[in-house]
Amino acid sequence: MLRYLTGIQPSGALHIGNYFGALRPATELQNKGEAFYFIADYHALTTIHEPALLREYVRGVAVDFLACGLDPAKACFFRQSDVPAVTELSWILSNVTPIGLLERSHSYKDKLAHGIAPSHALLAYPVLMAADILLYESDVVPVGKDQKQHLEITRDLAVKFNELYGEVFKLPEPDIRDEVATIIGLDGQKMSKSYGNTIGLFLPEKELRKKVMSIVTDSTPIEAPKDPTNSAIVSLYRLFATPEEVAAMETDFRAGGIGYGEFKKRLFEAIWREFAPMRERRAELESNPDHVAQVLAEGATKAREVASRTMSRVRSAVGL
Repeated sequence: MLRYLTGIQPSGALHIGNYFGALRPATELQNKGEAFYFIADYHALTTIHEPALLREYVRGVAVDFLACGLDPAKACFFRQSDVPAVTELSWILSNVTPIGLLERSHSYKDKLAHGIAPSHALLAYPVLMAADILLYESDVVPVGKDQKQHLEITRDLAVKFNELYGEVFKLPEPDIRDEVATIIGLDGQKMSKSYGNTIGLFLPEKELRKKVMSIVTDSTPIEAPKDPTNSAIVSLYRLFATPEEVAAMETDFRAGGIGYGEFKKRLFEAIWREFAPMRERRAELESNPDHVAQVLAEGATKAREVASRTMSRVRSAVGL
């Protein structure tokens, strides 16, 4: 049976990009193999330095993930920091990691370009990610296109380690879903908390409407035809609407006579409809925090058992 692994960083309220990039694929894969899903709180330390805020975000991710369909009976769900072996493995892998490999990371360069202060943790992010993946003997890792390079780094490090110490790690395969690999944000860029262009999963109705209505558009007059090809509105609408609804919007774009405000209203209605059952489930989970804590604790116990077996091999291989 294949083992799937996905991590999600608790760096703020989850958004639509997180849902299509991680949460929905995860809920599908839990029915196809052995699933390990973790909340990447160690990774979040690169940008969050307020303890109370980090704890709040971790709890929010746990509730959101469960609300979106993660089944603890089918998946091992845990906090990254509840398995401290991952930091030990990260340090051991660092010894076979070329600095140049990290400096060429697209993600690292992109974060620096957006004003995030450079740090060792930010640079070494792919090494910790490699430890996350290799520690649990993962076979398949669902990732977006922007994370493909990190999977390649993971495989490179596993190969280097195996060449030096023997066949300790299996090589994980990426599962890249091109159709939802990049979710467009409010400003037309990739949706990301770093860019401040996200649409939250569980915003109240008034706030969600305001967010959708703030999507950046050009100044094409209402009466003029509009190009749906590169429209953030149409791109997002495809995620929630039926093929017939999308075709109708594209036709209306090209015909002219309808303003962007009307198209945004259609998008809002589609998003609100999609997440209605999940909002109900989330409210139930919010009222039962002990259940959420128990799910994470049980998941951590199972994850530590797997991690212990891996680290036994690793420590023996390197001479510890």
